[in-house]
Amino acid sequence: MQNPLRRPHGHIAPQRRQPAFDPNHDAERGGPRGDSAEGVMSQGVRGHFVAMTGEFVGTVMFLYFAFGATQIANNVLPPSEPSLDRLLFIALAFGFSLATTAWVFYRVSGGLFNPAVTLGLVLAGGLPWVRGLLLFVPQMLGGMVAAALVSCMFPGPATFQTKLTGGTSIAQGLFIEMFLTAELVLTVLFLAAEKSKATFVAPVGIGLALFVAELTGISEIPYISALEG
Repeated sequence: MQNPLRRPHGHIAPQRRQPAFDPNHDAERGGPRGDSAEGVMSQGVRGHFVAMTGEFVGTVMFLYFAFGATQIANNVLPPSEPSLDRLLFIALAFGFSLATTAWVFYRVSGGLFNPAVTLGLVLAGGLPWVRGLLLFVPQMLGGMVAAALVSCMFPGPATFQTKLTGGTSIAQGLFIEMFLTAELVLTVLFLAAEKSKATFVAPVGIGLALFVAELTGISEIPYISALEG
């Protein structure tokens, strides 16, 4: 009886299609690859520049919509009045904003938008350390620009600051953030960094992970978790 799991003689395994852009490599885009050291270096610099630009734009878009939704939610209901509806609204805003922007920029820069996620990928070997260091800068700048835009465009004082409330101590806040950030980083590692047939829907799972984390990280008095960077 023939083993159904055994490949017949002469069978050639199908070649795995390579993505048009891999954020873990340096010479992703551009013209024909040159053989000289200068050509390879120029391709590497171009790859870093594309990734940094994508991270900056993506971080601004992600946090702009998330912060804007938070600002609206806190202006509709006074911050002094606890509301589960507001908690759900803000958590959904962060989760959907991350899922959308990560899906858009995944093939450009990886769609990380978070120094903690970037560090986790570097430590796990999924991202070169040079690329990881270069992505920290646009991610931090992107968060600052997004906060400034929301503060300028939306009325009232900014209501999306990070703070401990409800009697939460510094030690408690540290461990809460540790577990919430670990969930997000592990989701990125298992769904996006580890390639599989379901990798193309990884942004959905990453957005859901942030949504669940926000449900835990947002207290009754508006508190936005530091997960966003």
